[in-house]
Amino acid sequence: MDGIPIRIGGGGSLSLPAEACARLGLDVPGAQVEVVVRDDGVVELHPCAPDAHSQAWYWSPAWQEREREVDAALLAGEATTHASAGDLLAALESDRP
Repeated sequence: MDGIPIRIGGGGSLSLPAEACARLGLDVPGAQVEVVVRDDGVVELHPCAPDAHSQAWYWSPAWQEREREVDAALLAGEATTHASAGDLLAALESDRP
Protein backbone atom coordinates (compact mmCIF):
# COMPACT_ATOMS: atom_id res chain seq x y z
CA MET A 1 0.00 0.00 0.00
CA ASP A 2 1.34 3.40 -0.96
CA GLY A 3 1.33 6.27 1.48
CA ILE A 4 -2.11 7.73 2.16
CA PRO A 5 -2.40 11.37 3.20
CA ILE A 6 -4.48 11.71 6.35
CA ARG A 7 -5.81 14.93 7.82
CA ILE A 8 -5.46 15.49 11.53
CA GLY A 9 -8.70 16.78 13.02
CA GLY A 10 -9.47 18.74 16.14
CA GLY A 11 -7.92 17.29 19.27
CA GLY A 12 -5.40 15.34 17.18
CA SER A 13 -7.91 12.79 15.88
CA LEU A 14 -7.13 10.80 12.73
CA SER A 15 -9.54 9.21 10.29
CA LEU A 16 -8.13 6.38 8.23
CA PRO A 17 -9.68 5.60 4.84
CA ALA A 18 -11.88 2.49 4.80
CA GLU A 19 -9.44 0.66 2.48
CA ALA A 20 -6.56 1.19 4.91
CA CYS A 21 -8.71 0.05 7.86
CA ALA A 22 -9.74 -3.10 6.03
CA ARG A 23 -6.15 -3.99 5.07
CA LEU A 24 -5.01 -3.50 8.67
CA GLY A 25 -7.91 -5.45 10.17
CA LEU A 26 -9.23 -2.30 11.81
CA ASP A 27 -12.64 -2.34 10.17
CA VAL A 28 -14.49 -3.26 13.37
CA PRO A 29 -16.03 -0.89 15.92
CA GLY A 30 -13.59 0.02 18.68
CA ALA A 31 -10.47 -1.03 16.77
CA GLN A 32 -7.34 0.59 18.12
CA VAL A 33 -3.79 1.27 16.98
CA GLU A 34 -0.61 1.87 18.89
CA VAL A 35 1.28 4.95 17.70
CA VAL A 36 5.06 4.56 17.62
CA VAL A 37 7.28 7.56 16.89
CA ARG A 38 10.68 6.31 15.83
CA ASP A 39 13.94 8.17 16.47
CA ASP A 40 14.13 9.02 12.76
CA GLY A 41 10.77 10.83 12.97
CA VAL A 42 8.73 8.14 11.21
CA VAL A 43 5.31 7.60 12.76
CA GLU A 44 4.04 4.00 12.70
CA LEU A 45 0.54 2.76 13.43
CA HIS A 46 0.37 -0.80 14.77
CA PRO A 47 -2.99 -2.58 15.11
CA CYS A 48 -3.47 -3.72 18.69
CA ALA A 49 -6.05 -5.20 21.01
CA PRO A 50 -8.11 -2.63 22.93
CA ASP A 51 -6.36 -3.50 26.19
CA ALA A 52 -2.82 -3.76 24.80
CA HIS A 53 -1.72 -0.75 26.86
CA SER A 54 -2.16 -2.91 29.96
CA GLN A 55 0.57 -5.16 28.58
CA ALA A 56 2.99 -2.33 27.76
CA TRP A 57 5.24 -3.29 30.72
CA TYR A 58 6.19 -6.45 28.84
CA TRP A 59 7.67 -4.45 25.97
CA SER A 60 9.66 -2.05 28.15
CA PRO A 61 13.44 -2.15 27.54
CA ALA A 62 14.09 -3.36 31.11
CA TRP A 63 11.63 -6.25 30.84
CA GLN A 64 12.90 -7.24 27.41
CA GLU A 65 16.46 -7.35 28.81
CA ARG A 66 15.23 -9.77 31.49
CA GLU A 67 13.53 -11.87 28.81
CA ARG A 68 16.85 -12.09 26.93
CA GLU A 69 18.60 -13.15 30.17
CA VAL A 70 16.04 -15.92 30.69
CA ASP A 71 16.37 -17.08 27.09
CA ALA A 72 20.17 -17.24 27.49
CA ALA A 73 19.85 -19.21 30.74
CA LEU A 74 17.48 -21.67 29.07
CA LEU A 75 19.87 -22.16 26.14
CA ALA A 76 22.77 -22.70 28.57
CA GLY A 77 20.80 -25.39 30.41
CA GLU A 78 20.66 -23.31 33.58
CA ALA A 79 16.95 -23.89 34.20
CA THR A 80 14.85 -26.64 35.69
CA THR A 81 11.45 -27.47 34.28
CA HIS A 82 8.54 -29.22 35.96
CA ALA A 83 5.63 -31.10 34.43
CA SER A 84 3.07 -29.49 36.69
CA ALA A 85 2.57 -26.83 39.33
CA GLY A 86 2.44 -29.62 41.91
CA ASP A 87 5.86 -30.87 40.82
CA LEU A 88 7.23 -27.34 41.08
CA LEU A 89 5.84 -26.89 44.59
CA ALA A 90 7.25 -30.26 45.66
CA ALA A 91 10.69 -29.28 44.35
CA LEU A 92 10.53 -25.96 46.19
CA GLU A 93 9.53 -27.71 49.42
CA SER A 94 12.38 -30.22 49.08
CA ASP A 95 14.89 -27.37 48.81
CA ARG A 96 13.85 -25.85 52.17
CA PRO A 97 16.35 -26.15 55.01
